[in-house]
Amino acid sequence: MSRVDTVTPILPPLRSDDLHQRQWDDHCEVLVLGWGAAGACAALEARAAGADVLVADRFQGGGASAKSGGVVYAGGGTRQQRRAGYNDSPEAMFDYLKHETHGVVSDATLRRFCNDSVANLEWLERHGAAYSHEVPPGGKTSYPQDGYYLYYSGNELVPLYGGDNPPAPRGHRTVGKGQCGAVLYSHLQTACLRAGVRPLLQAAARRLVVDAVGRVIGAEFWRLPPGSQQADLHGKLIARAEKLQNFAPGYCDGLRQRAAQLEKDFARPMLVRASKAVILSTGGFIFNRELIGLHAPKFRRNFKVGATGCDGSGLRLGLSVGAASDRLERVSAWRFINPPYSWHKGIVVNSEGRRFCNEEVYGATLGQPLMEEQGGRAWLVLDAPLRRKALREALFKGYWWFQTVPALALMLFNIRKGRSLDELSQATGMNAQALREAVQANNAAARGETGDPFGKSRGGRQALEQGPFYACDISVGNPIFPLGALTLGGLRVDEDSGAVLDGASRAVPGLYAAGRAAVGIPSHLYISGLSLADCVFSGRRAGLAAARQGQDSHQPQLADEAAS
Repeated sequence: MSRVDTVTPILPPLRSDDLHQRQWDDHCEVLVLGWGAAGACAALEARAAGADVLVADRFQGGGASAKSGGVVYAGGGTRQQRRAGYNDSPEAMFDYLKHETHGVVSDATLRRFCNDSVANLEWLERHGAAYSHEVPPGGKTSYPQDGYYLYYSGNELVPLYGGDNPPAPRGHRTVGKGQCGAVLYSHLQTACLRAGVRPLLQAAARRLVVDAVGRVIGAEFWRLPPGSQQADLHGKLIARAEKLQNFAPGYCDGLRQRAAQLEKDFARPMLVRASKAVILSTGGFIFNRELIGLHAPKFRRNFKVGATGCDGSGLRLGLSVGAASDRLERVSAWRFINPPYSWHKGIVVNSEGRRFCNEEVYGATLGQPLMEEQGGRAWLVLDAPLRRKALREALFKGYWWFQTVPALALMLFNIRKGRSLDELSQATGMNAQALREAVQANNAAARGETGDPFGKSRGGRQALEQGPFYACDISVGNPIFPLGALTLGGLRVDEDSGAVLDGASRAVPGLYAAGRAAVGIPSHLYISGLSLADCVFSGRRAGLAAARQGQDSHQPQLADEAAS
């Protein structure tokens, strides 16, 4: 079988006056393209506002949201924070996120996000999701173990990032077992169906339909015959690809090609009319090699974090009708070195042996300079006592298997060793003097003789003095320690409504966007839970504005707020 492109084909828009004898196959008021968390939130909010809503998905729904950890970044005084004994406020949350977001949205929008945070988490709870207040020991981890549901999911505990307010954990993991994105999404999907949202599945949107004045009035899909043998096989292939992506990405690419071949051979066109608006919520574009090569070539080697539908279809649909994009070069690369907890007390150096970061920071804060500035190459340097301690932690602290197995493999197998720093530099190809200077500066800071040049806290510093010394390869090319990435940029939108904007900052009539198809709160730098929180925030915003299309409501009020 010849190779088939797995990326959704996107065609130029279809003009309504070119339809000729073709008839609309379905009608709705609000059409949502992409049924992940953002699409589900948009559909629920539009439905609550009284609109007839149809939500379409190339697959079965869920997307990257269902594959995520189910962490929602929420603060400002949630019930869970209060029960855990933390006194957070919207202002403290704003001060912290202001540092992390670097002006990607206006202060007014960021404040609204923080002010709405408690209400949005409660909104998820009303739709079936559960959240709790148990904080893991230490509070800091890449993902908490079962039984712990509130944690420091970003850089709140890092002095240079935390700000003037006392740090508060804001990572609210959906209650469930294992990776809880599927749990959260199942609640949202069920809520949509109960609310009367109509699903259109295994239907890939290939082009938008516009009227004579350029207003988006619908979409053309290519859909597999419902209930057919081909549709059943298509669903099984994609489900298997999503399940096994972390273990066998090459094999999963083959599964996606088989699914794409089924679409090519058996899908048939259908037209859906949307009398009010179309919402794009199809996710990012990490699975689109062409777009990554064009906008973020330094990240082509990263492990893909996302789902098959993260191929930029929503972005490309928007661009096809004159929309503007932004931040497409922004990619979040995750190099977590916690857990094991002791790892951050070592030092991270580049291929020359020079230290370039504060090892305490969140994984994406470390991954960004590693990929952007260091060519994707770096080493984690430990001495003998620190390595022994990290090994004990990995073996006996009860971390997740996806945290323990790579950590042990990194420290036991693909590791370089030297009785002295000079021997270690020879084993790794580092510059001996640069490595010695990096370790000497670290040791001086650990002994309190100097400050740490990268702002590491006193509790995070440890002198590396007892050989043998070890270098763990944390580079992007290390197959036993994958360095994941997801895209952050998307379509430019009006921050009050989610309306898609063109190059002159004018709204594209009838078109909205939410989630990672749009520029949003996490579009500068990701921290755990911020994308799902933005899916709720931007999804609800777009859904209500779309349902109220044509009404005089520049700044929409969410349905539950209007009722209160």
